[in-house]
Amino acid sequence: MKKIIIIGGGIAGLSAGIFAQKNGFESVILEINHNLGGECTGWDRQGYHIDGCIHWLVGTKPGTPIHDLWVTVGALNGVGIYHPESFLAFEHDGIIVHFYRDLDRLRSSWLELSPEDKAAIEDFCQVIRKLQSYETPVEKPEDLMTLMERIRLMISLKDAGTVMQKYGKVSLKDYSNTFKHPALQAALASFLPEGYSASFIFFALAAFTRGQASIPYGGSKALATRMVERYLTLGGAIEAPCEAVELTIAHNKVNSVICHNGKIFEADYVIAACDAHVLYERLLKGEYPDRAFQKRYSNPTDYPLASQILVALGYEGTIGALPRSLSFPAVPFEIHQSTINRLTMTHYRHEPAFAPEGHTLITCSINQFHEDYEAWDALARDPEAYTREKEKIGKAVLRAIETRFPRMKGKLKVLDVATPKTYERYCNAYRGAFMPFLLTVRGKMMAHTGRIKGLDNLFLTGQWLQPPGGLPVAVVTGKDTIMRLCKQEKKPFVSV
Repeated sequence: MKKIIIIGGGIAGLSAGIFAQKNGFESVILEINHNLGGECTGWDRQGYHIDGCIHWLVGTKPGTPIHDLWVTVGALNGVGIYHPESFLAFEHDGIIVHFYRDLDRLRSSWLELSPEDKAAIEDFCQVIRKLQSYETPVEKPEDLMTLMERIRLMISLKDAGTVMQKYGKVSLKDYSNTFKHPALQAALASFLPEGYSASFIFFALAAFTRGQASIPYGGSKALATRMVERYLTLGGAIEAPCEAVELTIAHNKVNSVICHNGKIFEADYVIAACDAHVLYERLLKGEYPDRAFQKRYSNPTDYPLASQILVALGYEGTIGALPRSLSFPAVPFEIHQSTINRLTMTHYRHEPAFAPEGHTLITCSINQFHEDYEAWDALARDPEAYTREKEKIGKAVLRAIETRFPRMKGKLKVLDVATPKTYERYCNAYRGAFMPFLLTVRGKMMAHTGRIKGLDNLFLTGQWLQPPGGLPVAVVTGKDTIMRLCKQEKKPFVSV
């Protein structure tokens, strides 16, 4: 029986481990932390459970290929799905723009708000409706397809290709300016900073409006835990905490993985289900460079990495009829000389177990990019200053919410403030990134096989291999990597 070492116990590593066991390999997952799940995680503070990952999960619609894959790995078996009424509610000068799940309701509410935008609204909804037929490809990676399979794939992606061709090189800001009403302009432009591709919003809302992007009850950590249970049930092994720190290489093969605790693991194959930068720069010491990744890491303008500040608050009360996610103008405050004048608040009314009885968990996420990380990295060298900055941000967010919702005054408390350095420290994520390279109008999409040039038995897997990244790409590429190993071993792949 061939042995596989999997470095990293996030969703990609667990997916690879599950399919390794299903296909007759003997596998072990080496995880840096005590708990598996990677960035699909949550943590407890003061009687509350803070969900640190899933805003929406692509794959929640039964009968679709990506949903079937989630079921196969144990993530969605017997799990209820919460379908929020709206993707986002956006306040602008006393007006609220709703991105409803019901596309007809979205259309009518926008037309009522701005009849002069009828043509733009109709086109917006038509593109979303067209993309509702789009299915995330999960059956087989393109490098393993026959010519006829590739042709069928291209045909199935025709609508997606048309949308990418039309909007892939149009910035979200420029697209928002095709609308006349300032509230619609501001709402559309708010999803991503200037320079980012407008195509994102169409794919996201297409999945959301068809019920394919909702939220599993129990949240992120529970989803990862179910995958761990499936892996162990199949006979997989886990070493945690056990950080891989060195690879021994000879004759174009990785012979062993050396861990921080002195343990050494040998196997026929090694799968790096970790951050791509960790693999290329730390484990491989820059000796096996990859041009596609180097190009992107060296150009953060065209290939930005996104992180966040996550502020979690406990509310002593019930939330009422507020939309799940609400973007509202905030009392301005500073973070590293950048002015924050808007917040997006998300509540977890649908998860009563995330808070003490009669209380509600609330989170606010603040986007962070290249310069923001640099500031946090410098600040973190002074632990006291770093802590003070987090406390300052937490108080500013609390004050902004109390100002917007006076009924909450005196009933809120800051539970935790996570920064890009938090995600770097606990998730081993390069620059605290929770997604791979975001798509800008100047950037080019990358599809990577995970093969490492010059090494025959080492594979990279995970969300870094293809856009848009995230949990669906992680679970798909984990499976795909085992498919490649099965082909290399000349054995049939077992998918279920």
